Amino acid sequence: MRCHFTSFFALGVSLLLIPSGFAMQTPLSDEAVREAYFLGQHHDQSLADFFGKYNKYLPAPESGPQIASVTFLTPFALIVQNMMQRSTGYSAQQAEQDHRSQTETVQIVIQIRLTSSYGPFIARAVKSGSTTTTGFQLRPYDFWKDFRVDVFNKDKPVKALSSSGESTVSCGDGYGSCDLSGATLRYEFSAEAFPSDTAVIRIVPPEGEPVTVEFDLTSLR
Repeated sequence: MRCHFTSFFALGVSLLLIPSGFAMQTPLSDEAVREAYFLGQHHDQSLADFFGKYNKYLPAPESGPQIASVTFLTPFALIVQNMMQRSTGYSAQQAEQDHRSQTETVQIVIQIRLTSSYGPFIARAVKSGSTTTTGFQLRPYDFWKDFRVDVFNKDKPVKALSSSGESTVSCGDGYGSCDLSGATLRYEFSAEAFPSDTAVIRIVPPEGEPVTVEFDLTSLR
């Protein structure tokens, strides 16, 4: 009994020495990769529940474009997402082996929606002789390049390894009636760039108020 008591005491002391909050898990152990693999195979409500805390949804602003959502995908979440798209012949052992040769990264995805005050058409002055009227032109499909995105780990700026953007369109019932509706921005970072427990994403649109979103990395895998 004395030996057991000593073991339990040592375990209790070690648990007390562990910080109450951790940033996201990186690097991932083989066990964590297996957990992500099997979670990605579920294809049920558990996946929606899992990704719920990785997404932040924002309301439409009074004016300007809407930053509709910001998603922060940790290395664990990226494996889960990847497993959702894998064929049935891909095994947990193969997932572990592939992961060992990969550099762990974080991905941030920002969804932008056009609004009534920042829509698919831009008003412009049209001069005809001595008369000036208001005309309209299509908003450029790469309008998202006018948005500035700054990312911080707590208060330290983090530089992206890569970034990309693509416009989105919405189509009506009629043939060819598709209009620009928004854009999706993607940024990839080294997972090692987020040692602190808070990630901050600040989006500055060309019109309207800046938007700041925070993620508590201690609550994410």
